[in-house]
Amino acid sequence: MYPFPQSVSPAVRTHMDAQTAFLNDMSKSMFRSFQQICDLNIQLVQTMLEESTLASQQVLSADRQTEIFTAASSRAQPATEKLRAYQQHISRLAADAQVELARVTEQHVQNTTRTARALVDEVARTAAEETERNIRTQQEAMRNATDPFVRGNGDARGDGDAQRGQMEARQGAQQAAGQGGRPAGASTH
Repeated sequence: MYPFPQSVSPAVRTHMDAQTAFLNDMSKSMFRSFQQICDLNIQLVQTMLEESTLASQQVLSADRQTEIFTAASSRAQPATEKLRAYQQHISRLAADAQVELARVTEQHVQNTTRTARALVDEVARTAAEETERNIRTQQEAMRNATDPFVRGNGDARGDGDAQRGQMEARQGAQQAAGQGGRPAGASTH
């Protein structure tokens, strides 16, 4: 197996390993089937060459024309049977290949499905976390954009002492106005 970069999550690694194992087993199965078909083809060609060599020898050694026809006809029937056997063997190999591929698929489908679910769950969790982080960032940006002169804790920015002094003076004037316009500390007679 090829090593994965450190940034790849364990769920992705597990899923990729399951997929790789599945593909490796499928390719091995297909290669075995292909090899069996090639072996069968080689065997057919060798048999046909042997048959044609024997037929050629009989035709060349024949003295009469009837012997030539007899030799040719005697080889036609076995060749037809061999081709029929070849077709049956090819059909059997194809059926066996399908069964093998189904077995490999069934063997890996549970593991691949499980790792795919884990991967989907991790992607969903990561997406939710990232969305939450983006929402918090946007909310903070909106707070800062709403009142650029207010700090995050609600205090006014800038010269805080001068502004506080002005606010206290206004509050004092309002209180004095509420006491009948008399300055604070003046006595009534």
